[in-house]
Amino acid sequence: MANFMNLILNENMKIYRRIRTWIMLGFIVLIPPLVSLAIYLAGGEGISGWGIMMTESYILYSLITIFAVVVAADSVAGEFTWGTIKLLLIRPWSRSTILLSKYVSTLLFALFFTVTAFIVTLLSNMLIFGLGDEPLSGSGLSNWEYMLTFYLFQFITLVMIVTFGFTMSSAFRSGGLAIGLSISFLFAGNLITGLFAIANKAWVKYVLFMHLDLTNYIDGGNGPIPNHPTTLGFSLAVLAVYFVLFNVVSWTVFRKRDVAA
Repeated sequence: MANFMNLILNENMKIYRRIRTWIMLGFIVLIPPLVSLAIYLAGGEGISGWGIMMTESYILYSLITIFAVVVAADSVAGEFTWGTIKLLLIRPWSRSTILLSKYVSTLLFALFFTVTAFIVTLLSNMLIFGLGDEPLSGSGLSNWEYMLTFYLFQFITLVMIVTFGFTMSSAFRSGGLAIGLSISFLFAGNLITGLFAIANKAWVKYVLFMHLDLTNYIDGGNGPIPNHPTTLGFSLAVLAVYFVLFNVVSWTVFRKRDVAA
């Protein structure tokens, strides 16, 4: 266990020693107060801080997903690109342990940025606007419950996209390809959902893209797929199957890959 923790520590050192990581964190820390202040100066004194926090959270989650995908893609593909993968494999750690440490470190990076985004957006809007009592929805949840649920569901989506990027990085050893496919995965999801929803076929409920946005369930909706009602449990089950599939591909390819060349 100590060896595994040392591996995770080593991976985190690789992530946080790079200046790009701190530039990414700078975006997450600076965007919320700047946006809130700009809205306030533009005459938004009476606006509820909760609503602005929600808008800023949508923006930050897109950025966090892109940042985490960059880290995930570079985590494996970068080792092959720079030839440092050989230095890892000659040490007394199995390939599975090495890959797991990289994956866990990437998820910890995504979690750290998510928690930072929540704290910064909350404090920024609390100080500039005040949070107020106006409900975010008619779901019956308090604004605190609604926002925490929103962040949880968005983090689940983030994990799925990062896992996909990690899989592409392991399978193709190309960071650029992994980043490109993952970002397409993120932004094409709504378009593909809309197109597939037109088809009156039962199989559309099993397409991954259809379940990436779980926030519809917060307001008591019938799921993210128009004309195809689903439950939260069903969506989570579909995501779990794809999650396992992506990881099986990652581990299988990485364990069998020849790195002699």
